[in-house]
Amino acid sequence: MTQPLPTPTGRPAAASLVPGHAPSRRPASASPTPPAAARAARISLAGLALVSGPALAHHAMDGETPTTFSQGLLSGLAHPVIGLDHLAFVLGLAWLLSMLPAALRLGLAAAFVIGSLLGTAIHLQSVDLPAVELLVSLTVLAAGIAVLLRRAPPVALLWIALPLAGVFHGYAYGESIIGAEAGALAGYLIGFALIQFGLIAAIGTALSKLEPARFRQSAVAAGLIVALVGLFFSLQQFGTSAA
Repeated sequence: MTQPLPTPTGRPAAASLVPGHAPSRRPASASPTPPAAARAARISLAGLALVSGPALAHHAMDGETPTTFSQGLLSGLAHPVIGLDHLAFVLGLAWLLSMLPAALRLGLAAAFVIGSLLGTAIHLQSVDLPAVELLVSLTVLAAGIAVLLRRAPPVALLWIALPLAGVFHGYAYGESIIGAEAGALAGYLIGFALIQFGLIAAIGTALSKLEPARFRQSAVAAGLIVALVGLFFSLQQFGTSAA
């Protein structure tokens, strides 16, 4: 039986426990991999760079309700990025889904996006969903903890939990589009659906290509950040409710 290669400390290297990540076969002469945290930061920043233009355009509207299709589209593209809680959840979800096969990853990402569209539709029908901001914050906290543990929930549970989380996030998105014309509304829905699915798919695919050891190391930093964002907003919502 082939023995594990020794690490610099003399102990054998641990086998990968991360689903979807095969052990590295990089030749010994290859250049060393950059620090995991730096690679993770570059992956996240690359995703954010794709949407920085739309985000600035959303701010240029001064928070007003979009009136045209293009304004709705830009607003929809920007909302999941400007909202720190929404962005943290999307990034955390991308990390979790990166541990799954590509087809399953995309299917679950689509399930979340469809749930968010449903949530916006519920809001536009003036259906009251109590404590939705707290529920959004708790989904962020849960995603961060799952990333820290480097363990995705069972797939059967994800098929239920992600559309439900999408409803909460989508309901919150709906606040920005109440009273808009049909064209602006259509653009908004297309925008936030595309940006969420695109970020989850792109970041998840990039992360799935990391070596197992690097993936585990960088998950600690990412999980901590997402969990802290979720904890901050959860405590904020509890404080608001108690006031």
